[in-house]
Amino acid sequence: MKIANYKDIELREVKDEGAKDVAIRWAVSKDDGAKNFYMRVFDVRPGGNTPYHKHAWEHEVFILDGKLDVVSENGARTAPAGSVVFIPPEEYHQFKNVTGELARFICLIPKTD
Repeated sequence: MKIANYKDIELREVKDEGAKDVAIRWAVSKDDGAKNFYMRVFDVRPGGNTPYHKHAWEHEVFILDGKLDVVSENGARTAPAGSVVFIPPEEYHQFKNVTGELARFICLIPKTD
């Protein structure tokens, strides 16, 4: 079992092409013995964004702090703190912080490695 405060987990800059002012904490990963799902906590600084991308797996996202625009092929929708976001497989998506405050979200993904 692992119990940790997410703030105690190393915060690393996301270096993926298309990412801007985004950092990640791997809250639960293979290093913890996770065999099915990983949990990540993202910080998106004001004006920052994740890459616009798609992949074969779904995302389950919970917006902890701030407000994000969730961008898809159908445009952008705003998701304030407390929002739950489901992104199906193969759907293009991006999270953009268009506010002046830090936004933070939890993202669950299946183990793919």
